[in-house]
Amino acid sequence: MGVVEEFEELRPLLFSIAYRILGSAGEAEDAVQETWLRYDASATRPDSVKAFLSTTVTRIAIDVLRSARVRREAYPGPWLPEPLLGDPYQDPARAAELADSVSTAALLLLERLGPRERSVLVLREVFGFGFDEIAPAVGRSEAACRQLLVRARRRIRDGEPRYEAGRHERRELADRFFEALAHGDVDGLRRVLAADIRMVGDHGGNTPRLARPVTGPDRLARLLAAVYPLLAGLAVTRERHEINGLPGAILRDRDGGVLQTLALDGFGGRIRELYVVANPDKLRHLGPVADAWALDREARHLRGLRRSAAGTSS
Repeated sequence: MGVVEEFEELRPLLFSIAYRILGSAGEAEDAVQETWLRYDASATRPDSVKAFLSTTVTRIAIDVLRSARVRREAYPGPWLPEPLLGDPYQDPARAAELADSVSTAALLLLERLGPRERSVLVLREVFGFGFDEIAPAVGRSEAACRQLLVRARRRIRDGEPRYEAGRHERRELADRFFEALAHGDVDGLRRVLAADIRMVGDHGGNTPRLARPVTGPDRLARLLAAVYPLLAGLAVTRERHEINGLPGAILRDRDGGVLQTLALDGFGGRIRELYVVANPDKLRHLGPVADAWALDREARHLRGLRRSAAGTSS
């Protein structure tokens, strides 16, 4: 097997490692590409290609994360990981760990950790690497890596999700949610929203956003029932997809540009988390991005026309 073929065979694993450390599909792709450049430029062939490449991509991701954390501290509004439609790396033996670790909730928990803690946790808990493999990747001894893992587990323990739902339950809940959303059914939406529903929107200061957070199932149901049918009137379409392992959708404008992603998590027949990523910088890996500001102007104009028509008819 040639150098290129060896690398391409391991590319899915390298991307999956980098994405979980960075929470960014674009930065993960860049880390994988830099890994290839270093591998291709290496004068000697490593004894284990997998170990060499995994170590290299982890080191690169740690360096990127250090600078990214400074940017995230100054990030305007809530920060969410870039939406991932599908994990390119599959391992039946670790399917549960892989699925859980890519969820938005899990990636947000990882934000509590420093770069080395995060990397050790990902390599050990998600991918099952031995400490002898992890140590050179993070530049610490095996004993130090064990301590990093203990500390990482402790730091995220209190923030672990209170609820767990199976894929079938989530899918049924999503069906009810999107059916009500399509018809602007306030009562239908209210029935699927939990009392402690939390909607998190990542706009990055680059798209229109609400003046203040909307809380509670009643207010949120009315907002959703008003906004999404209005977007449908502007030829915005909705494609159902899994977003970071959760049921969700991609919204596109009339030209196919990506407007936002929407993902939901729930338990017991109620949605408890609603994640919206609208920052265009986080959507470019999904395709051409929509002009959210232009759509917002159109929506305001359409809303004004409807109000005028309602006033005239009364």
